[in-house]
Amino acid sequence: MKRILLFLATNIAVLAVLAVAVRVLGLENWLEESGGIDFTSLLIFSAIIGFSGSLISLAMSKTAAKWTTGAKVIEQPANSAEAWLLNRVQQHAAAAGIAMPEVAIYESPEPNAFATGARRNAALVAVSTGLLQQMRENEVDAVLGHEIAHVANGDMVTLALLQGVLNTFVIFLSRLVGFVVDRVVLRNERGYGPGFFIASLAAQLLLGILASMIVMWFSRQREFRADRGGAQFAGRDNMIAALRRLAGLHEPSRLPESLQAFGIAGGGGGGIRRLFMSHPPIEERIAALQALR
Repeated sequence: MKRILLFLATNIAVLAVLAVAVRVLGLENWLEESGGIDFTSLLIFSAIIGFSGSLISLAMSKTAAKWTTGAKVIEQPANSAEAWLLNRVQQHAAAAGIAMPEVAIYESPEPNAFATGARRNAALVAVSTGLLQQMRENEVDAVLGHEIAHVANGDMVTLALLQGVLNTFVIFLSRLVGFVVDRVVLRNERGYGPGFFIASLAAQLLLGILASMIVMWFSRQREFRADRGGAQFAGRDNMIAALRRLAGLHEPSRLPESLQAFGIAGGGGGGIRRLFMSHPPIEERIAALQALR
């Protein structure tokens, strides 16, 4: 529920900023054509707004991840554990056909790991201290394979592009709804009236929730693919053991909102909450691996 409220609040803020920008920059006239609406201009405008946030987030993903988690990149291994970590990531990266990513450790008593980065060959893989302390070596190895699979699959870029496309259509359709309500229903003939902004806001909230469901569905499919990658790189039994270990430990660490979809562990939930889960339940992930031949 907290994630949904945050999502709604973010969309309200985005629409408010958009509304102010449209008025201040005088873009109402640019979006109108002969008393109607210029669909081409509106689509271009929506794409610029829709893709800007997701692409900027993608470009800043490694820097933001390091800052929000306090992750420290291993430049030179300080002990045998760090040397082993670098070696295993290097071997998995070579098997996946990607460049060696940066490897980092962040302080957290509970187990988790994530991968992020704007390009497959310039990624970051980070693990928590809790993961290293509470999981066996073969299980950590499988988690590293899982994260490398995310990178090799280009999941960060694909998710950003999907989010950008959905944002574009959310903005486009919500403004179209606002225009129809303002001009057809309320018969306003001068600029944009209150009906436009109220209807646009309501439509953007509803369409934004639907878009979020699509993004989370895609995120869950990514996890199944990454699990298969982890099984390929580190062994199916080790990947299953890692998931079982995660299921048996305490609730996984809460990554920042922007990184939750990229972690190895995700929260559970049923009913409508399932539609907003970035990760499938661990039992389903284990069953999918067990079904592999």
